[in-house]
This record gives sequence, C-alpha cells and structure tokens, in this order.
Amino acid sequence: MNAKPTTQHRIDGATTSSTPGGCADEAAQFEEMGLSAAWTFEASHDPFLPLALASERTESIELGTAIAVAFARNPMTCAVTSWDLHRMSGGRFILGLGTQIRPHITKRFSEQWSHPAERMREYIEAVRAIWHTFETGERLNHRGEFYTHTLMTPFFNPGPLGMEPPPIYVAGVGPRMVEVIGAAADGFFVHPFHTAQFMSDVTLPAMAAGAESAGRDVDDVTVACLIIVAMGEDDEQLDKARRSAAEQLAFYGSTPAYAGALDHHGYGELQPRLNTLSKQGNWREMTDLIDDDLLDLIVVSGTPSQVGAQIAERNAFADRTTMMFYGPSPTNDAIAEAVAAASNT
Repeated sequence: MNAKPTTQHRIDGATTSSTPGGCADEAAQFEEMGLSAAWTFEASHDPFLPLALASERTESIELGTAIAVAFARNPMTCAVTSWDLHRMSGGRFILGLGTQIRPHITKRFSEQWSHPAERMREYIEAVRAIWHTFETGERLNHRGEFYTHTLMTPFFNPGPLGMEPPPIYVAGVGPRMVEVIGAAADGFFVHPFHTAQFMSDVTLPAMAAGAESAGRDVDDVTVACLIIVAMGEDDEQLDKARRSAAEQLAFYGSTPAYAGALDHHGYGELQPRLNTLSKQGNWREMTDLIDDDLLDLIVVSGTPSQVGAQIAERNAFADRTTMMFYGPSPTNDAIAEAVAAASNT
C-alpha cells in the first residue's frame, strides 16, 4: 500500500473567497498556474454556485465540490445540479460528497441521520441510477432502504450528456466509511488530519478491503489528499505559517473522530486534553501542546520548492493533492513554484 502507479502527481487548489464570483476568479487563476482542479467547500456558502461561474471563466481545469454535504440534500436534487454543472463545464465537474456530523444534519439542516456509511453507499447508488435515466431515458427504479426514486417523466428529465457522468468522490475518516468508498466511490477525499504512516497502515488497507469486497481494483479509486501546508519565502513567514498550522491541528485534534492518527503515533493522551481545553475556549494553550514532531508528521512546511518536493515524496500514496495554506497568503508565483516542484520531483 505505498505509491500508486500514476503518471503524474496532480496538484489542485481550494478556493477561499467569500463570494461565488471570487471563487470563480480563483479557479481561473489556478488554471493559469497549471493546477489540475479547483475545489469549493460547503461552509457559509453554497458549494455548487461558484462552479457554475467558474465553468464560464475556465477551459481545462476540473471543477469540483470538496465537499458538498450529501445528507443535507436528497439524491435527486444533487443529481440534477451535478448534471447541469457537468454539461456547463464540458465534462469537467467532479461531485465531491461528505456526511458532515449528526448535530449539523439534524439541528442545522433538519434532516435525518442514521447509519452514515450505509446511507452514503445508497446515496451514491441513487445518484447514479438517476443519471442513468437522464442519459438513457430508461425507467427510473431505485428502491433502497433510505432512498426511493421511481418517478421521472420527460418534462423533468434534462436529457443525455453524450459523455461519461461526473465521477463521485467521498470524504471519509473512519474505517467503515473508507470501506464504502473503496467499494462504491470513484474517489476518496483524505482528511487533512492524517499522516503518511497512518494512511499506509490503517486507512488504505480499509479502502482496499472495501474494493475487494465489491470485486473492484483499488487503483480505480482516485485518492485525493487534502494537506495542511505552512509555506514561507523567509523565516518570518514560515514561523507564522507553522504557528497558524499548529492552531488548526489543535482544533482538529480536539475532535474525537480524529483521534486515530494521534493514537497511532503515541499521542493518545493529547486528544482528551485538547478536547477539554477547547470546551474552556483555551485556544492558546491548545496550540502550545502541538510540538514540532507532531506538526511535521501532519503538516508540510518550508519554502515553495521544498513544499512541492515534500508533497511529491510524502503523498506518494495519492493521485492528487490539494494544498491548504495556513499563515500569510502565498503569492501566485510561490504557489506556481510549489506546483512545479511537486510535478517535477
């Protein structure tokens, strides 16, 4: 479970603008830098709308959601929006899905939560069944435990695309969800709170087991890795970036769902300490608990060229990597330098 047989490690970009138009502008800039994909995420804004704008301002870069909250919307609405974006972009859209956590689904979205791994597997099946009806005109007949879709009249069918449907990537952390990804998804979003060793020892074997259970080749699942990057062009910038990255690690580490990687590397006692401090709002002390050894296990840091080289080496298990920058915002030239170093290593 080491390096995958890929021809080139693809580097993607995550849009960070607070407006849909700004995200579209960033996607156009990513294309000029030579990045492979531009990703939006669902936080304070809709993840799909910026990609409609980006599809008109770009020509070749892939456009995807990383992630859209699956359980906040039903498979039909998700299938229709994705179909439109795939058509608008000329086949460049990637549907990236995630579950979120129970409180957000039940209290923020007022939707149901149960058996998230099994529900996600069926969600993928339902979306693909709907797309099949769109493309072929055949009767829609998906009947499952969580979702049933049996009605599609011509008036509501957007019609065929004449191309392959969008690939579906899914985010996962726990072994059961990762197994479902291996069995049913086209791609796997790796959470940024991970280490290369934890991936090799725990996560990738779970994905391979899922693929084997479904009679699939695990190499058919694209591994898309989100990674925390602390990059600076001088020592002052780098120190600020590493401190900012440590703050993010402290936040992630306080969450019980991400304790696996800490346990794996002998930091098991750290998670409950971080959790307690987070409830007290003691963010500074939380950050101080992240030592350099732990930071360097999870974070890639250095100059732009060093960052690119480290990504290519550290993420040999992945097909593509999205850099998540912390600290001072890097210049476009610095990002391009890192991308070039990752691609040429």
